Amino acid sequence: MSGSAGNPKPRPTMREVARAAGVSPMTVSYAYSRPERVSAEAAAKVRAAAQRLGYPGPHPAARSLRRGRAGSLGVVLGERLSYAFDDPQAARFLAGVADVCAAEGVGLTLVPITGGPSDAERVAQAAVDGFVVWTTSDDDPVLDAVAATGLPAVIHAGPRRPGMPVIGIDDRAAAEAIGRVAFAHARRPVVLSFPLDRDRARGLFTGDIGEVRFPVTRHRWAGFRAAWAATGRPAGRLRLAVCPVNHAAEGEAFAAELLRSGAPPDAIAAMSDELALGALRAAAAAGVRVPAELAVTGWDDTDAAAPAGLTTLAQSLRDQGTRCARAALGLAAPAAGRPGWRVVPRTTTR
Repeated sequence: MSGSAGNPKPRPTMREVARAAGVSPMTVSYAYSRPERVSAEAAAKVRAAAQRLGYPGPHPAARSLRRGRAGSLGVVLGERLSYAFDDPQAARFLAGVADVCAAEGVGLTLVPITGGPSDAERVAQAAVDGFVVWTTSDDDPVLDAVAATGLPAVIHAGPRRPGMPVIGIDDRAAAEAIGRVAFAHARRPVVLSFPLDRDRARGLFTGDIGEVRFPVTRHRWAGFRAAWAATGRPAGRLRLAVCPVNHAAEGEAFAAELLRSGAPPDAIAAMSDELALGALRAAAAAGVRVPAELAVTGWDDTDAAAPAGLTTLAQSLRDQGTRCARAALGLAAPAAGRPGWRVVPRTTTR
């Protein structure tokens, strides 16, 4: 490495620009922050001196401090950063957040979470005016870190924390509705599930599954159990197949195992379209007829759902992202009532 590369030239200061231009530091500051207060001649001198010295303008952090705002909205993912682009649900939600940021002229800062001790510091140091927290677990320490900043914060779909509004659909009621469609005429149903907690352990459960720390998983499981019990069959006979991540490959692998077992399911209610689409691939590979031998339902009505004929639960995550962003930026109080949802019947159910 050369000496110049190892010792980069220090950033020029506003005072140095003022000396080179023959004006006061206040004039240089106004030239960037309040140009209407500077004469055309003085502004030209400042621009010329700044160009000669390679001065790019006041540091963004300093401008933010003077304005009393950062001009950016933070989104805490609770997942690896690539999750924002890999998961269709997260991508739709972030598109809604981005719509608001673009309309309001503010930036969008993604705050990825690793599960390590640096997470709290990363949240504390984020130069943002507020936070939107993507749904997470009841015991996620990031929630305390967000609360400690004292900035406005909104949580998508839970968990609930004092002073942090939650915006999301009624997952329990929605699961009960789609569950009634999935379990019609079924005798051996399975729920293809999101993780139970931050350990993200894979497993197959029947009956009492213990504590579920992800509110979305907990509420949807409760709704599916209610739908199964409404058929007159014991709630304890409903099986829960927990996938560690929301990915079609996970749904396909688990569904394939279940279809090869001694008690193959005749209905699969998945907590996402990705898991459901994986289950459909597994059924096709196993020669299982859908819906005659296996009913399958999804959740979210993603772009791939309709071409696959997937019966699913439609909700607008983009709209929910918009609502969360507007509330976090103080543009609107959280709307009364929850966002809407509807069951979309197609050809994968009886």
